[in-house]
Amino acid sequence: MGEKDPTLSIPLRSNASLSVSASETRTRKMGTCDRLCQRNHGPWQNSSDPPDQDLAPFSATPRGTLALKRPGSATMRITASSCLCPLLVCLCVVRGGHGTGHHSPSKVPRNQTKLPDGEKEVHHRPKRGWIWNQFFVLEEHFGPDPQYVGKLHSNSDKGDGSVRYLLSGEGAGTIFIIDEVTGDIQATKSLDREKKAHYVLHAQAIDRHSNKALEPESEFIIKVQDVNDNAPKFPDGPFVATVPEMSNIGTSVFQITATDADDPTYGNSARVVYSILQGQPYFSIDPKTGVIRTALGNMDREAREQYSVVIQAKDMAGQVGGLSGSTTVNVTLTDVNDNPPKFAQKNYQLYVPESAQVGKAVGKIKANDEDLGVNAEIAYSITNAEGAAIFSITSDRDKREGVISLKKPLNFEKKKAYTLHIEGVNTHLDPRFSHLGPFKDHTTLKIIVGDVDEAPVFSMDYYIMDVYENAEVGAEVGAVTARDPDSTNSPVRYFIDHSINGDSNFNINAATGVITTTRTLDREETAWYNVTVVTSEVDNPSLLSHVPVTVQVLDVNDNPPEVAIDDEVIVCESSRPNQVIQTIRAADKDDFANGRFSFTLPSDLPVNPNFTLKDNEDNSASIVARKRRFSSASQELYRLAVVVSDGGEPELSSTSTLTLRVCACGQGKHARTCQAQAFLSAAGLSTGALIAILLCIVILLAIVVLFINLRSKKAKKEPLVMSEEDVRENVVTYDDEGGGEEDTEAFDIVALRNPAGAEENKHRRDVRPDGRRAAAGGCHGSWSPSHVLDDADVQAIIRRRLVDADLDTSVPPYDSLQTYAYEGRGSATGSVSSLDSADGLSEPDYNDVDDWGPEFHKLAELIGEVELEARA
Repeated sequence: MGEKDPTLSIPLRSNASLSVSASETRTRKMGTCDRLCQRNHGPWQNSSDPPDQDLAPFSATPRGTLALKRPGSATMRITASSCLCPLLVCLCVVRGGHGTGHHSPSKVPRNQTKLPDGEKEVHHRPKRGWIWNQFFVLEEHFGPDPQYVGKLHSNSDKGDGSVRYLLSGEGAGTIFIIDEVTGDIQATKSLDREKKAHYVLHAQAIDRHSNKALEPESEFIIKVQDVNDNAPKFPDGPFVATVPEMSNIGTSVFQITATDADDPTYGNSARVVYSILQGQPYFSIDPKTGVIRTALGNMDREAREQYSVVIQAKDMAGQVGGLSGSTTVNVTLTDVNDNPPKFAQKNYQLYVPESAQVGKAVGKIKANDEDLGVNAEIAYSITNAEGAAIFSITSDRDKREGVISLKKPLNFEKKKAYTLHIEGVNTHLDPRFSHLGPFKDHTTLKIIVGDVDEAPVFSMDYYIMDVYENAEVGAEVGAVTARDPDSTNSPVRYFIDHSINGDSNFNINAATGVITTTRTLDREETAWYNVTVVTSEVDNPSLLSHVPVTVQVLDVNDNPPEVAIDDEVIVCESSRPNQVIQTIRAADKDDFANGRFSFTLPSDLPVNPNFTLKDNEDNSASIVARKRRFSSASQELYRLAVVVSDGGEPELSSTSTLTLRVCACGQGKHARTCQAQAFLSAAGLSTGALIAILLCIVILLAIVVLFINLRSKKAKKEPLVMSEEDVRENVVTYDDEGGGEEDTEAFDIVALRNPAGAEENKHRRDVRPDGRRAAAGGCHGSWSPSHVLDDADVQAIIRRRLVDADLDTSVPPYDSLQTYAYEGRGSATGSVSSLDSADGLSEPDYNDVDDWGPEFHKLAELIGEVELEARA
């Protein structure tokens, strides 16, 4: 089988039994048997005994169990083979049994100690143990009877039925059942390894009579043995792959992988091989790895671009009876630059009118390339100098065309045809396919210039003319010329387009093109004019040409100069002789090139004794004082005439009169102080008058602010309606607690008991007083201020007040709230006077206070709270 089977070294005793299990595959690692035996029975060891070891001591049963035929220990190599697949037999020893084992003299049995010489060996009863095989169950079993799995056995079982075997764990009682007497395990249901590969169960042996455990509970595994019941699948199919065209044989295209749900570690159920059902002879596949490669070289995308490859995956290593699955791989050849561009013709012809605009496209040319994308991009160029001077060509990458544009204007009368040599070259070259080149092509394009009736052409692109100001109407400014560029040389006419510039200062001769003025021009008003001249053929007025004409108005010395000073000249009182008072300059509307300015005093006037003028010969002059000290009190203003002349042709001059104001300058002799004083003097106000005016304004503002404050205080009014607590005049609401009887601002009833006050004729505040006294009731005699009225007197006064109010017919029936300290006999309380509150000897009853009216609600609440506190 290609490698030697591992050899097992197993020490055996005469009463030992062996459990044998077939391994899953010939290629399974010995580590699997190692883990299996260690899990169920403890460690075992390998040896290198020769392969021809005697196998006579063992006999095999159809179920795969080996039994020891003769006593003694042996070390042996055991192999097994099958017609389907090679199997490796693993022997696992369970230490146990009855009696004393026989061992090699040179070795001490496990878990025993070698005794020193002279001491006797004490024999102990060996530990009992489980005896079972490794359990397997085939998946997909559909027989009529349950499937036998294996047998559980304890070395304490003597076969008399006293031992009871119990099974628990995964599937116990439902999938797996056990014969409690014999320990045989059977599977009652069909299992699927792909859903669950093994089951973990627990075995227990108890005494049937005492129900005591004979063996400790032990765990074991039942493995579901795989059968080939799943075909290979391609869960991600169909697939899409690409490969460059013109690839070499064996170029990798795509790797495909199939999945098989069967056990890959057992047999060949999951061993898949690949083959091509469709797609040859173009492609091949590696049977083991599934890598698809090209089988035919130089496949051309332009000839065929798409290929459909059908792949089959078969398990059982492709043997007869294996299951298979298939999928499709769609292979697309990608483009490479293996085709040069080609012009369809070697000669092309193009008609272009001479009126074509410069910079505009006049034609297109295209070369064909069978490649795609960047491999088909073409750069176009004009190779001859004659054509490149007049025309240009650019590449349109989207349409792969060469766009021909005009660089310079065409003229049929000068040249009627052009020849262009055009080249098309691929921009992206692949060195691997350079032998298929060259990747460029050439063609010839002949451009024929068409004759077009053109508009007249001016001799210049623009004109600049000039004319002197104040020239007479009709003065000639200049002339423009134009001609017909066509071979017919038709006559032309001229006119000015006034709609563009909007002025009518010029006119043009329609036949000669001479421009003249229509009015007198003034340079100081407008120095430049823009005129648009239009020309057209006499026979075809629809073709027009325009040219701009700029007219400059030349200056003439027609404006005299003037002194350029607007304010008064300030003269300090402390000025000294020959001191410069002010420097003045002149301004002239004419061009400064007419000459420089000169300043003098008028010669026809007497010499000014106060001031003189000095020409600085730099177009400025200085006013100089001629005497010491000036006095604003004696003379505040002075006048000085100045003559200014220009140097133009003819020379012009003007006389300007300057005003000089005398003022008292500050310590620094600043003109600012003089300017302020001059302002006051010009207004006709002295400093004292100005201070008085400002003081009056401040006082007036203070009075207005005071008046506004007083009015805002008087605007506060008392509320028109009193609150519920203020109905009685002797009930006062305080913002703070305290005071009580010490508060003297409450209602004072003494004023009501004053005879003088009672006799006083007081009228209602809401009616017009008439001085009339009531006729009913009254009190006469003299009263002392200390006299105190009794209740009868008070009642009489109140009745008189009521009569006065009810019998007064001279006033409208005003409705007003009458407030009295005594409510009258109609009240259930009799009186609320503070003087009468102590007359009764019994405890007053306030139960009916709440019924006296809304003005007593607050009092009723207070009395109720006091009563509640007293009861508490």
